[in-house]
Amino acid sequence: MSETIDSALRDKIVDLIQVNRISTTEVADVLGKTGHIEGLAPINPQIFKAGIVEFIYTHDGSNYEMHRQIESVGKGRIAYIHAINCAKRAVMGDLVSKYLYLYRQAAAVVVDGYVRDAHSLIKERYPLWARGVTPIGCVNAKPERPAADDVVAPLRQRFHGGIMVCDDSGVVLIEPSQITSDLHERLNLIELQEDLWYDCLDSDKMSTFDVVCQKKYLTDPAMMNLPKVVRLKKFLAGAPPRK
Repeated sequence: MSETIDSALRDKIVDLIQVNRISTTEVADVLGKTGHIEGLAPINPQIFKAGIVEFIYTHDGSNYEMHRQIESVGKGRIAYIHAINCAKRAVMGDLVSKYLYLYRQAAAVVVDGYVRDAHSLIKERYPLWARGVTPIGCVNAKPERPAADDVVAPLRQRFHGGIMVCDDSGVVLIEPSQITSDLHERLNLIELQEDLWYDCLDSDKMSTFDVVCQKKYLTDPAMMNLPKVVRLKKFLAGAPPRK
């Protein structure tokens, strides 16, 4: 984990996201429409998870490295397993899921790759995101050569110690370098924006064009001086408008 991460601030951000159930959509908006790990979807719907990332990798059609590395996954962490050169072979299934959730007490598992034992994963309602399912698994023999450092090191730097948010829309990553007090403030502000947008829609009967594109609440005399609108100006000045 990067030594530059403010662990207390990171914990505050995770807590804010969890308590307010700030969605992947909102987090991606705060990140300027970025952070989405494309291709990942929940195995089980209607589950929301956020937490600190533990980076794990496995490679070349073997899950040997994954089995070795998951022994150190911490309680409440999101185990992120990155499959390198594993094609469409499953890197894990029910056994690993049970170990991570029950015995390591991981908050969630995110696999940039494939998983198997779908019937059990669904039955147990495991919080698990992956590229898809297949009955064909990786071998568990040690690979003939280690994964290349120039492949693993950038991945570790990007993921390990960051924050992941996972829901029905997929997975969004807040990289370690993005964990700042400004991010914390912008997450608070986007919650205000969401509340205000729905208030404009439901109470003031504005159209979505007036709310999202025109932002009439910023010029409406009845609303423009409200404290929450004044606070939102800071967010809106630096964030792209949502679609």
